[in-house]
Amino acid sequence: MRIGIDVGGTNTDAVILDGDTVIAGCKSPTTEDVSSGISAALSIVMGESGVKPDAIEAVMIGTTHFTNAVIERRRLLEVAAIRIGLPATRGVPPMTDWPADLADTLGRHTFMLRGGHEFDGREIAPLDEAGLLEISQQIKERGIRAAAITSVFSPVTAVMELRAAEILKEQCPDVALSLSHEIGRVGFLERENAAIMNACLAELSTKVVNSFRAALKEKGITAPFFISQNDGTLMTPEHVERYPVLTFASGPTNSMRGAARLAGIGDAMVVDIGGTTSDVGMLMQGFPRESAVAVDIGGVRTNFRMPDVLAIGLGGGSLVRDDGARIGPDSVGYEITSKALVFGGDTLTTTDIIVAAGLADIGDASLVSHIPQSTIEAAIDTMHRMVDEAVDRMKTSADKLPVILVGGGSVLISRDLPSASNVIRPENAGVANAIGAAIAQVGGEVDRIYAMEGRSRDDVLDEAKAEASANAVAAGAVAETVKIMDIEEVPLAYLPGSATRIRVKAVGDLALKEGVK
Repeated sequence: MRIGIDVGGTNTDAVILDGDTVIAGCKSPTTEDVSSGISAALSIVMGESGVKPDAIEAVMIGTTHFTNAVIERRRLLEVAAIRIGLPATRGVPPMTDWPADLADTLGRHTFMLRGGHEFDGREIAPLDEAGLLEISQQIKERGIRAAAITSVFSPVTAVMELRAAEILKEQCPDVALSLSHEIGRVGFLERENAAIMNACLAELSTKVVNSFRAALKEKGITAPFFISQNDGTLMTPEHVERYPVLTFASGPTNSMRGAARLAGIGDAMVVDIGGTTSDVGMLMQGFPRESAVAVDIGGVRTNFRMPDVLAIGLGGGSLVRDDGARIGPDSVGYEITSKALVFGGDTLTTTDIIVAAGLADIGDASLVSHIPQSTIEAAIDTMHRMVDEAVDRMKTSADKLPVILVGGGSVLISRDLPSASNVIRPENAGVANAIGAAIAQVGGEVDRIYAMEGRSRDDVLDEAKAEASANAVAAGAVAETVKIMDIEEVPLAYLPGSATRIRVKAVGDLALKEGVK
């Protein structure tokens, strides 16, 4: 049996799965200290199911803590942003395009050194080790506890980032280091941004992971636990402590993976309707389609693995205005049980509309009996139009696709959608995100520029596939189950040597080892 937990901003969802069967599931309010909210959710599902702690094989957790910390500008460390690339890259210093308040929060400690490589591994300049010693001294003097190291084309040749990390570790052993080649893809500024953002979360990541450990320990669960990342695969707690940015989009991804499992469909559109927003994304072979462009997180462009998700302001707590013609984007959120009309409040929400229409049994229906029929019909039309337009925007062709509705707010959609071949409302849709966490697999990826001249395409692809598969096994996958899920080739005509950017993603089943914590 496995437990899946999804810690959202409003609710913490939990499920117990026995194979593919949902034994128990629940929603419980998220708490500020995280662990007591998880404990409460675990108490409910284990109490309902009667499952004993020693029957649990593994626990999978998805969390929005790190995304929220960046968006809210809270609990972030100051960071030494070290760029290795002079005399190139001088024109745009680190953090140039960051929102001023976030750059100020991180201290604007930027340093540039000689070094870096060309795309084919040739040096731009030797690494300035003496300059690194000076930077180490400044880090100590300023009391900085985290550093991000970014070298030009380090995903191709990481040697200078690794050497710089060695020197900094010797000089500043207590500083948390983030190396860009371990986090982002090819694309210099976005990769640098991702590394800096990862570094600023170093302290928070340790606290959050420890709170997860404490919650499981309190319930007597000694099974290993894992944390889901952006692409729908899993990381060990130790991996999350080092790379918290890789969890940023785990919430929508878990919902989409859970929707695929509940509906038994690998290729479809998923609409996950929560309390405040609806996330719309496309499933391909049971995994979310990945974004092909730089992703904006808290106002900063990054290029690590992220699902291609469109968020719209429609949820169960969204405000209804203009006699139903306008809905959201603002929402009463977790205060719905005190502010919505059906709960004795004074705010007209989408939940009030569907209760008044007789489509859901929530709260006290007599409190919304005064809503005019014209307002009810207009609001229901608006909700369906909003979702239909979002689905249409996310499609890559005019062909109609199945649409899977999940999330606690999925009751808002009661009709078919013109852009969909059919609308599927699976059982247990309200906890699809926790189910997605529970069924997650382990992934590995390679994203690199290869010089193809003098080599066959098949040889280069085989090398990339082998490396991606090895990365998946290193992350905890069973070698025999690893499959190549995605291959992307982009010829770079502007570079010599028949250069081609190749990205390969591999996925396998989780290898559970006895006694791993």
